[in-house]
Amino acid sequence: MRSFRAVGLAGTMALVLPAYAQNRTVYRVDAKQSKIEIHVYREGFFKAFGHDHQILASEPSGTVQLAEPDLSASSVNFVVETKSLVVIDPGEAEKDRKEVQETMLGETVLDASRFPRIQFVSSKLRSTARKGETTDLEVEGTLSLHGAAKPVSLPVRIVAAGGQLSGDGELNLLQTDYGITPIKIGGGAVRVKDKLKVSFHIVAKKESGSDR
Repeated sequence: MRSFRAVGLAGTMALVLPAYAQNRTVYRVDAKQSKIEIHVYREGFFKAFGHDHQILASEPSGTVQLAEPDLSASSVNFVVETKSLVVIDPGEAEKDRKEVQETMLGETVLDASRFPRIQFVSSKLRSTARKGETTDLEVEGTLSLHGAAKPVSLPVRIVAAGGQLSGDGELNLLQTDYGITPIKIGGGAVRVKDKLKVSFHIVAKKESGSDR
């Protein structure tokens, strides 16, 4: 009987132990080296009289827990303070940029005072390709914006080397999915498109003693 118990215990440990053999490294987002841009486009009959908008997230923060060799056990938690979004619109007058900034953060769009944070939390990561220090991932998770939480999936290319992790990708979002009504003027003759494009280059630095 003891021999059967010993075999059963050994088999159970063989199944459980590999899950704990993962090497997990924590990387913290470096806001100064990271760049997140939101591209807002115009449409409508008189769209030539409007202009597209380029918005920069100036204070991103968060962590990446990178698990190896099984990257699917990794996780991402990423935050942008809503008030840190800045309209840069190259070529536009400062007065126009200020007006767009106030509208964007105001009650009609992001309502920053009521919804101060934009957050992404991953639920699943899957490696689609790997070559050297570069890995292509499909990252699934929940994006919380303007009081709504929606599932999103995005391709990300990461490079991990020298104590640093960088990730690049793009994501398309619909404002209406998050309860935001696209701005329009002149009865809709000029209006903002519902679809936004978010492009990002995230740099994260390895935390000292984070390997475990």
